[in-house]
Amino acid sequence: MIERNNTKYILRSAVFLLLLFSGLALYVVYLQVWKADWLSEHPLNRRAAVAEDSVQRGSILDRKGEALALSPTAGERRYPYGKIMAPVTGYLDDTIGSTGIEAYKGAELSGSSRLLGRLGPLAQLFSSAHGDDVYLTIDAELQETAYEALGERRGAVVMLDAKSGAVLVLVSRPSFDPTDVQARWSSLRQDEASPLLNRALQGLYPPGSTIKPLILDAALENEVTDLKEIFTCTGALEVGDSVIHESHGAVHGRLDVEHALIESCNTTFGTLALRLGGKRLADAFRRFGFEETVQGDLEEAAAHLPNFDALGQGDTAQVGIGQSTLLVTPLHMALLAAAFVNDGVVMKPYLVERVVTPGGITLEKHTSEKWFEATTAARASLIHGFMEEVVREGTGRAAEIIGARVAGKTGTAENAGKDHAWFIGSAEVNGRKVAYAIIVENSGGGGAEAAPIAGKLIKRLQDD
Repeated sequence: MIERNNTKYILRSAVFLLLLFSGLALYVVYLQVWKADWLSEHPLNRRAAVAEDSVQRGSILDRKGEALALSPTAGERRYPYGKIMAPVTGYLDDTIGSTGIEAYKGAELSGSSRLLGRLGPLAQLFSSAHGDDVYLTIDAELQETAYEALGERRGAVVMLDAKSGAVLVLVSRPSFDPTDVQARWSSLRQDEASPLLNRALQGLYPPGSTIKPLILDAALENEVTDLKEIFTCTGALEVGDSVIHESHGAVHGRLDVEHALIESCNTTFGTLALRLGGKRLADAFRRFGFEETVQGDLEEAAAHLPNFDALGQGDTAQVGIGQSTLLVTPLHMALLAAAFVNDGVVMKPYLVERVVTPGGITLEKHTSEKWFEATTAARASLIHGFMEEVVREGTGRAAEIIGARVAGKTGTAENAGKDHAWFIGSAEVNGRKVAYAIIVENSGGGGAEAAPIAGKLIKRLQDD
């Protein structure tokens, strides 16, 4: 009887231990397979940083092969462009971690592919003395032009290839020097100007009048207006107890939707938003991808969209002119502009073009992919044409460049301080279609402050 009970207890203990070991084995598999990439890319994972002591880290290069980050020797890291490229390269430090491409492609740069990273300590048997090189879509000359054009002002500039989604410019000011981040960590974190914030990807701003092309597209799709309707602008739109005024006290008089976009008439677009209502506005923002965020090599912050189901009349009209509680990133406004120059199609934006071994073997090469279709080709062409008129005869004339087909939309976004200046749009230069978004914080009007930056970038593209 006693022996039978002992056998029963031993069997139960064996089953219990087997379950424990099975659970442990499953957890190890979970970490090595499903969570391997996340753990490898986590900024607090010091494995790649420790490997710098023995591995000469690979270079980060622009689309033409210009070095943006390099290691002359193992354990040493240099950034030739310093603050200009910091929002792209990020920083690397064995104490505070890493950001940007230094983090996203840390394994490859340190000579350990993601596949090897799954092997844990065994990966050391296959490690290389030199890391892989990472080629980006960034154009160093364009990046430098945008950075210098912003001057000492706070803001961001994004430019991308509308046909492929390749990011050509990703500027954020103020910035920081990636070389000495650890030494200046405390002051950088406490700086009220937020130099560590990548404004191009994570800055959230009211879009102001740059949202009007989207509102017009929604109004035409839902047939709440047409190209023949004439609106009357008296300089103000009364909505319940609130009033929407025109910028600088303008009175536009009688105008159709084309000239309402060219003149950036708040009265017209507030009226269109009221006609659309919350449900159809929500659908328009969904179609243009504002419910989505770009991740991977571009860690974008999520847009802050109003609760469209609960919007009052005043807030609904404010959405029509890019105000209310609406907040967006410069990257996503560049994607909005890309939709109109690319027949309504938005390509998924990307930063990493390819990864190449020290021996010249391409391990990884990006393939462009369609992200979503925001609108029809017909409406995209129509509104793009209106945006060209904004540059030719409207508020965006400072972006006009002879020999280039330039389209745009200015914006002056109200906020707690002085207005933010916006300019979004596109250009067809030397057979290329590019889209851009520019914001200059607390600087005033978009036509005067942001549009000239677009002009300088387009001129640089033209001379390339």
